[in-house]
Amino acid sequence: MIVVALKEEAVHLDSRYPILVSGVGKVCAAVAVTRALSEGELPSEIINLGTAGALRAGLVGTHQIRQVIQHDFDSEALEALTGHSFGRPITLGADGLVLATGDVFVSDPVVRESLARRADLVDMEGYAVASAASAFGVPVRIIKHVSDQADTGAFRSWQATVDECARALAALLHAS
Repeated sequence: MIVVALKEEAVHLDSRYPILVSGVGKVCAAVAVTRALSEGELPSEIINLGTAGALRAGLVGTHQIRQVIQHDFDSEALEALTGHSFGRPITLGADGLVLATGDVFVSDPVVRESLARRADLVDMEGYAVASAASAFGVPVRIIKHVSDQADTGAFRSWQATVDECARALAALLHAS
């Protein structure tokens, strides 16, 4: 099953695979994936395709994710408060980049710089997709194409490059 946030990210995919358009953000993605997994036969794999902002200068292209974290969830504080662990990083494989997921479209250079200390890319759904898939025991891959530099030009860049990103992601998927 292929999971994308927006239909714009799926326009160049063919119908070989079931496609789930989850909506934007962690809550939408978690609910959509959980609903899809609970309603029928489990897929052999979930592939989350989508756009991401680069947190490092010069980072472009398509990348597989090896680990995903939540950048807007204070795991350490909650563990100190409750004694229980919530929202730990999810490791997906040995190769690839680190993706920071949060319910914020990152376009502030100060936020970008802070996130770059922990991750390479930023998105709004990856952690939720990985978490829901993990809860059902379904393997997951996350593949992101850089749409913007997560800076003051991010809004314009995303709008201008989303179709190019969708083409690159579809080409990668169709080649495999």
